[in-house]
Amino acid sequence: MYKVDWIFFLDLHKIFICNMPISKNKIKFIKSLELKKFRKENKMFVAEGNKLIHDNIEFFECKTLIATQEWFDANKNVNASEVIVATKDELSKASFLKTPQDVIGVFSIPEYSLNIDELKNKLSIVLDTIQDPGNMGTIIRLADWFGIENIICSNETTDCYSPKAIQATMGAIARVKIHYTSLSRFLQDMKGCNIYGTFLEGSNIYDTELSHNGLIVMGNEGNGINKDLYEYITHKLHIPNYPPERETSESLNVAIATAIICSEFRRR
Repeated sequence: MYKVDWIFFLDLHKIFICNMPISKNKIKFIKSLELKKFRKENKMFVAEGNKLIHDNIEFFECKTLIATQEWFDANKNVNASEVIVATKDELSKASFLKTPQDVIGVFSIPEYSLNIDELKNKLSIVLDTIQDPGNMGTIIRLADWFGIENIICSNETTDCYSPKAIQATMGAIARVKIHYTSLSRFLQDMKGCNIYGTFLEGSNIYDTELSHNGLIVMGNEGNGINKDLYEYITHKLHIPNYPPERETSESLNVAIATAIICSEFRRR
């Protein structure tokens, strides 16, 4: 389907294929999307690698797809507004990875509505000021694995559409809706629901009755859950170390803690 000497337009999607070198302006634009300011301004994010492209292209509008001729030969049914054939050297100039992949995609950031009534009947994750993009991406991947469709984040939580977070999701970003909002206002609206928070002084999660619906609140890597949110937590949970009397690490990584808690909720 793709030949490097073709240039054509498709009326509905305006697909543009060319073998011209990636322009400096195009590389500059892609690189600018490393910063939240420009992602927000352009409402776009970058994904790299075969799996991420295939997962995201099914759910999000692909604005630009840049790949080697070999990749296009093996992936003929792609749909993007702009398609550019490039060499591996050209791809490396636009890539955020230490080992560039054969394909880079620029996608539109989706807009989701926050339906309080719908969330009251589901199990969802709430993230309070998570800072590490790797943790963010891993938690999104965990949510996808455990069938959790929504993650509600404080406005101070790291951007899930940063290149590092996107890579860490391994494509799960396409199946989990991420919402950014004021958590105090959101939790106020969710009063009456079971709202679980993780605390060092909480009840042993393995001995605590857990509901099928509700919210799991996970706090900041260093400071835990913001004290302003304590009043909304209806159940304090703790993941005990083993054996209890043994001296151990101060706390678990937030992504690992999220995995343990989600697994326990789904096991019941």
